[in-house]
Amino acid sequence: MSGEMQQLDAHRLRVEEWLRDCFREREPRGDLYDAMYYSLMAGGKRIRPVLLLETCRICGGDPETALPFAGAIEMIHTYSLIHDDLPCMDDDDLRRGRPTNHKVYGEATAVLAGDALLTAAFECMLDPSVSLPSERVLDAAGVLARAAGGRGMVGGQVLDMAGEGHSLCIHEVEELQRLKTGALIVAAAEMGCALAGGSAEQRQAVCRYAGRLGLAFQIQDDILDVVGDEATLGKPVGSDAKSEKNTFVTLKGLDACRELVDKLTGEAVDALSCFGAEGDGLRWLAQSLAGREK
Repeated sequence: MSGEMQQLDAHRLRVEEWLRDCFREREPRGDLYDAMYYSLMAGGKRIRPVLLLETCRICGGDPETALPFAGAIEMIHTYSLIHDDLPCMDDDDLRRGRPTNHKVYGEATAVLAGDALLTAAFECMLDPSVSLPSERVLDAAGVLARAAGGRGMVGGQVLDMAGEGHSLCIHEVEELQRLKTGALIVAAAEMGCALAGGSAEQRQAVCRYAGRLGLAFQIQDDILDVVGDEATLGKPVGSDAKSEKNTFVTLKGLDACRELVDKLTGEAVDALSCFGAEGDGLRWLAQSLAGREK
């Protein structure tokens, strides 16, 4: 395992431990906390929290102090997946190789579990025990609030639903995915820099990197929905076509999409030039995601 991979894996394991600790002591609330835990600890790449912690590190901060924020962004990402799988949204039965949350706990509890994860995210970030300057805490929390709401992820989901069964142009699909998928990925990088007290140059660089990374990630996701294997992906393939969704593949074709993933990955790597060798972990992350099969 390369040094860069080891560093990122250490971040991932620390996030897993932190998230588990959040549920060690919990009040009985029916199935609510079980449903939250079920989806939050179902695996996944933990791209957003790892990106936040590594960005914090290369911008001169201490990743350990940023853990509540890394956990928070993963809680918000998880809540979005729970709601995205609901019958009123994508109506999916499988997520990460397991039945979706509403299939196990019912629709009402799934909705409430998502709501509770969203609220818990801000509770974690704004906890008085967070050992960071208040201006950095508020800066990072504000970044996440904007990225998760109507101007970001939720707004992208609205565009996604409105576009089902309708023809969209490539610019409309790019805007949809910039909000639905890309907003939280960019927020992760920007939050890491903010928590570290990074410079304006560093912030601009990591946001550019994450913007390219997020778009490449979504295009690869669209490719895998066509050519991927359900057992490997842990979720149904062909769901975009079934829902009559506009994707990069339907508009540009597989070959052009593969070329675009390579181009965007190269741009992401180039965006980190101001970090020198310190940026190698994030460069490795971009390249590994471009070649992923799940």
